[in-house]
Amino acid sequence: MLKIGLTGGIGSGKSEVARRLAARGAVVIDADRIAREVVEPGTPGLAKVVATFGEAVLHADGSLNRERLGAIVFADSEKLASLNAIVHPLVGERVARSQSEAAADAIVVYDVPLLAENKLAPMYDVVIVVDAPDEVRIARLAEHRGMPEQDARARIAAQASREDRLAVADIVIPNDGPLDELEARVAEVWQELLLRASRG
Repeated sequence: MLKIGLTGGIGSGKSEVARRLAARGAVVIDADRIAREVVEPGTPGLAKVVATFGEAVLHADGSLNRERLGAIVFADSEKLASLNAIVHPLVGERVARSQSEAAADAIVVYDVPLLAENKLAPMYDVVIVVDAPDEVRIARLAEHRGMPEQDARARIAAQASREDRLAVADIVIPNDGPLDELEARVAEVWQELLLRASRG
């Protein structure tokens, strides 16, 4: 089993790369999606979040108001640490279960937004960083998520710098051009991963 850590800052296009790797046969474990699932209504995770941050972080239907919670934690590093202390162990448990279900010879891609921040690079055989300049990412967040520029800059500032992320990369996938360029680079990277996997 070849374990790939895939990361990139918000708005870098990491999810697009994950989709393209999955289409080629990678087993993708999406930490973000799992992080959402572990705080769905009725979960122990959501109960802990409410106990820590109060009922104000809920929508009227009892689901988590991510925007409100995000506004609280991204402005205060201690509150962000409190949230991570709730969510990360739950995500870790779920990831371990998914990994145990993958085939022995699988190329498993862990889609991990905070890989650099949490110094997780040593956990993977290969670290892939999807990279785009901050201004490109801010424009994407405005266009695709309707995020105000100030919020986008705050999210980017709360994450690792580009330099820190690139420092842990074994492979870099630049994503500041057209999609056909991205597709060509993903195809190259996939061939490289197959080669590494075949060497065992």
